[in-house]
Amino acid sequence: MTGTHLVLNQAPPRVDVNEFTLNTPLLEATETFGASWAHPALSGVGALVGGEEFQHDADQAHAHPPVLLTHDRWGHRVDHIQFHPSYHRVIQAAIKHGAHTSCWSDPQAGAHVARAATFSLFAQIEPGHSCPVSMTHAAVPALRINPDLASTWLPRLFSRDYDPRQIDPDAKGSATVGMAMTEKQGGSDVRSNTTAATPHVDGSWRLTGHKWFCSAPQSDGFLILAQTSDGLGCFFVPRRLPSDEPNGLFVQRLKDKLGNKSNASGEIELTDAQGVLLGEPGKGVRTIIEMVNQTRLDCILGSTAGMRQAVTEGLWHTQNRSAFGRPLIEQPAMTAVIADLHLEAEAATWTAMRVASSFDEATDEARAFERLATPIAKYWICKRGPHHAYESMECLGGNGYTEQFPLARRYREQPVMAIWEGSGNVIALDVLRAMRRDPASVDAFLDEVDLARGYDRVLDAHLTALRSLVGAVRTRPDEAEGDARRVVEMMALALQASVLVCEAPADVSQAFIAGRLGPDRCHQYGALPAGLDLKAIVARA
Repeated sequence: MTGTHLVLNQAPPRVDVNEFTLNTPLLEATETFGASWAHPALSGVGALVGGEEFQHDADQAHAHPPVLLTHDRWGHRVDHIQFHPSYHRVIQAAIKHGAHTSCWSDPQAGAHVARAATFSLFAQIEPGHSCPVSMTHAAVPALRINPDLASTWLPRLFSRDYDPRQIDPDAKGSATVGMAMTEKQGGSDVRSNTTAATPHVDGSWRLTGHKWFCSAPQSDGFLILAQTSDGLGCFFVPRRLPSDEPNGLFVQRLKDKLGNKSNASGEIELTDAQGVLLGEPGKGVRTIIEMVNQTRLDCILGSTAGMRQAVTEGLWHTQNRSAFGRPLIEQPAMTAVIADLHLEAEAATWTAMRVASSFDEATDEARAFERLATPIAKYWICKRGPHHAYESMECLGGNGYTEQFPLARRYREQPVMAIWEGSGNVIALDVLRAMRRDPASVDAFLDEVDLARGYDRVLDAHLTALRSLVGAVRTRPDEAEGDARRVVEMMALALQASVLVCEAPADVSQAFIAGRLGPDRCHQYGALPAGLDLKAIVARA
């Protein structure tokens, strides 16, 4: 082999690692929040997704995106979405390990935390399949509103089998669920929907209209918002009828997205599609809000999983590549960057697991905290994701910018979590609405973050300023919209700092407070104040 063909000073492939046991914050957080019983299973998932075969499937699923086949060769309308086999293997594994509905099918202390961790591990390596997995999970509370529907469909959603065939639902033992809320004229303003639902003599409803975004249109059933004579209603619409006939649901096209390439998102038309009303006519938003809360949690988890992937890839490269006589990670500037990236990922991990734990707690206080903490964490963590992915990608230099390494894909993936289930302004305004309508949620949130009061004067000053700002918002709610983002950002940073103070090592919480709240804080990763133990933080990565 000639000298020009020798490969020197390149990191080996990061494969055959256990993504759970190496993820110290996730391991600690699942134990802290009551899911240590799930560690053996989570370790098994960590080894699976860290393996070379699973990583190859993730690559292939994105290299070969789904294709819509509207008709067969004889001209029959089929609306079939064709996926690469690798995608089916990935989602099959996620469902087998309960990343979808294990917290509902096997309820116990810490079940939501365990399920959140499982979901995160799969999403860390292949994010696209997480969309139908998340919606299948989130659909359970809505389906439970209708006992007859729940008795038929929930066993299918709880199944650990995966069957992608589009056939009579009674002939399948499992099912996945998608969602279609937005329309082209309204977007987030779902009350302007024009899809119409009319009652039928058999007790069902018939839906006709066009949905601009349908998540996972290959699913077996969908939650869909449509107008009734009493206002917006929420309906469950199966893809096919028990007679194995199509149900008037036609996929018009798949969206060509920036990222999320392995997952199908599309436009659908409904023509006299048969649906079942969930809840009351005119109360559709109220009915579907619990599903929205659950999927917002999964947006937090997806962004956090992406941060974990990004920082581990950055650390792996800098540990295994040398410059100027020593490994990159030993260069002080790079040490600071990796430490800061890990701080972001660790804060997101602890926050995500704390929010997930509130779904496990059956108290009024927990529900009040969850109502506010979920959109706050969704707003902040998901917005931090894209910049975090970029900075991690830069740690790899030119390699990071190529498609043969996973961070280019991750960079394209991260924005979807900030947009899906409410972009920034929608989320921030939802927080303000919750503060007005549910004062108990504000009290629960402030009580939570005040658990860290007295630990650090900088954090104490932030908490005091936050209480003052929240008080101003409460006294002039009609004038507060212009401050919405500022309020939510301050609340998010208070929540992250508080949970780190209460649960994480002091090196981590002190660095986070100094780097995010202190007077020496800077805007770019790697510009942390002096005096922090960065090597200890890097060791946790």
